[in-house]
Amino acid sequence: MRTELLGVPIDAMTFDETVARAVDAMRSGRLTQHVALNVAKLVKLQHDPDLRRDVIESHIVGIDGMGIVWGARALGISVPERVAGVDLMQALLAACAREGFRPYLFGARQDVLETAVARVMQRWPRLRLAGYRDGYGGARDEAAAVAAIRESAADCLFIGMPTPHKERFLHAHRFRLGVPFIMGVGGGIDVLAGHVARAPAPIQRIGLEWLYRIYQEPRRMWWRYLSTNVAFAGMLGKALVDRALRRGALQHRIGKTGRGW
Repeated sequence: MRTELLGVPIDAMTFDETVARAVDAMRSGRLTQHVALNVAKLVKLQHDPDLRRDVIESHIVGIDGMGIVWGARALGISVPERVAGVDLMQALLAACAREGFRPYLFGARQDVLETAVARVMQRWPRLRLAGYRDGYGGARDEAAAVAAIRESAADCLFIGMPTPHKERFLHAHRFRLGVPFIMGVGGGIDVLAGHVARAPAPIQRIGLEWLYRIYQEPRRMWWRYLSTNVAFAGMLGKALVDRALRRGALQHRIGKTGRGW
């Protein structure tokens, strides 16, 4: 179900519903672009009109961050669960191995990418990759990257680059790629390679995966998470106050109308 949070569309879908939608796109050949929305991205697109367009015009705006889940619920929006992009990618790789779909991996350093490919093939021996391309030299020539992906006849594309590069690439080229299901996975390829570790499951469940990322890379991550979390808290607080004032005004009007009967 599509709804809206702080002026941004979100799709309140379960994990299984999202997997089913992606598999259906691969079966039908119908273009479906997925974007994973977290707090950092929601804050960033407030000041980046291109990123806002790239997100809003995606076919699925998945709820990737627990901050988004909590914020939506605080505003009375029914959200069934978080759908983490990394988990979705791995579920879809398993589906590809099971059903014969061919994924393409685009992103990360060449050595990390090759390690990821080796680990993926070890984990899912029946999987047939359409191809893979690193996110450094491979991204400098976008025309060549688009041509390589198109020629691969892939059924799905996972692009592991930072925001807003992956969103910009997918939005700009999605109709030329010839790939039914496309999604950005951020550092997902690094996770597949074992280069970046996920937080333990209990930490993920309570929504503190961002704190674990700061623990892993404090110099690079602390300011990003601090600044975006504070900005999001301010946006959410304003929305909650506005909601309370609207409710108060409505109750006041109802009260005045009731006294007139």
